[in-house]
Amino acid sequence: MAMSAALGGIILLIAVVYGALLLFVFIYQPRLLFLPGLGGRNVDRTPAQVNLAFEEVYLTSADNVRLDSWFVPAADADGVVLFCHGNAGNISHRLDSLALFHDLGLSVLIFDYRGYGRSQGHPSEAGTYADAEAAWHYLVTERHIAPQRIILFGRSLGAAVAARLATNRRPAALIVESAFTSVPDMAAELYPWLPTRLLSRLHYNTLAAVRQISCPLLVIHSRQDEIIPFQHGEAIFAAADTTKDFLEIKGGHNDGFLLSDSIYRQGLADFLDRHLPGSAPEGNRQ
Repeated sequence: MAMSAALGGIILLIAVVYGALLLFVFIYQPRLLFLPGLGGRNVDRTPAQVNLAFEEVYLTSADNVRLDSWFVPAADADGVVLFCHGNAGNISHRLDSLALFHDLGLSVLIFDYRGYGRSQGHPSEAGTYADAEAAWHYLVTERHIAPQRIILFGRSLGAAVAARLATNRRPAALIVESAFTSVPDMAAELYPWLPTRLLSRLHYNTLAAVRQISCPLLVIHSRQDEIIPFQHGEAIFAAADTTKDFLEIKGGHNDGFLLSDSIYRQGLADFLDRHLPGSAPEGNRQ
């Protein structure tokens, strides 16, 4: 009897701990995904540090959230990259990418999601989608950039945001780099002992989004990505029913584009040469 009671007590304790863990994951999953403070919350570097001229731009989302962003112009740019960054840090941590796109002859609009950097508000899935919409609206209505000259670019979580935007807009192209198929898919791989698909309040379903797009798609991924497995990129590529290319790079999740510099640049240039119209001054693009 004593042994049975002890065993029952152990089982009850395990159940209570497991239940508490499930509750924690359900309630706090936004804090597990959105990491604006990782690498520092302050925006203490600007494109000037990499010798780029830029404009500070404040966007306003449809729900009246003020968003911090930079517009980095390139002379006689063939297109404009709308840059959706990942789940950690802020726009000041993406200077290498801004310089790279500038070298390719592209202007860039990069923005911080709500709750990131100097942007107002608190991050949420719906909020990040609204923030990307605000960036698109600014390019099209205030800078008069034609949609066929806008390239949607998303890295990591930003790939899901950019893909979602591409489902209801008509950009020149969509580029997703180091993308996951969805948050529930990633969670199921990371925590197989938890019913993550039932618990997930965040979805970011990149796979579902690319099935709906009609613009050209470039998927970029590395087999050495230690955070998002290579098969996620393969699955996204397979799901898209549009003109598409796959660029395999080398290196980790956060440095693959740097370690694969020549392959990466050439792959981007080849893709964009096929899907961007010829160069024209931005002010004349209607």
